[in-house]
Amino acid sequence: MSDVSAQRLADAPTRREAIELYRTGRELMSAEKFDRAAEAFTKSIEKDGLLTVSHYSLGQAYMNLQRFASAIKAYQGCIEAVRALHTLAQSSQFEVEKQRDSEMREMRETIAILQHNGHPLQATQAEQHLHDLENQRSSVNGVFRPPAEVLLSLGSAYFRNGDRDEAEAEWKAAIDVNPKLGEAHNNLAVVYMQTGRLDAAQKEITLAEKNGFRVNPQFKEDLKKKTTISR
Repeated sequence: MSDVSAQRLADAPTRREAIELYRTGRELMSAEKFDRAAEAFTKSIEKDGLLTVSHYSLGQAYMNLQRFASAIKAYQGCIEAVRALHTLAQSSQFEVEKQRDSEMREMRETIAILQHNGHPLQATQAEQHLHDLENQRSSVNGVFRPPAEVLLSLGSAYFRNGDRDEAEAEWKAAIDVNPKLGEAHNNLAVVYMQTGRLDAAQKEITLAEKNGFRVNPQFKEDLKKKTTISR
């Protein structure tokens, strides 16, 4: 994870180069060329370490490559970049808001491309990240809160990397930021069932469905059987 805490906003030409590299990575992701996409996102971050969409997209590329430890670092880098922007906004709000506006435009275009190319799951994740960017903009004068979608993705990276405890902690943190994040409730339900907390698992399934997430019917049936046996 690169040290972004002491970084300043990139100048306009450098930022344009970073965004062009991000767009290249986005096209490569859409073509499922994840290795090359990761390279493009990494170069984008080298140009502008505070371009949060590149950090987040790098994590997505690594998840597709099943390089989960690298995905963890990328998502952590995204959170630290968002934190640095929040700090910078205290003294340079106009410049930071201008950067956030640019990132939101890029994310909207990314969503449109993903939808057009038939990647609904990735489009949904991108929509949530756009929502996170909008929330960061509105909370500039408040206490820093990490983006919920990035916490969700970080938890998934930990889980796939075999660290269930860290995954649970990140998913709980995501829900703390956004209680309506149905996927995080669903993921917690999985962990709770795996660790024998069956009542808690059922509660999380209920919350996941209440917030619009389609829970796997087989998972619900498996939990029901385990609950019946335990009683």
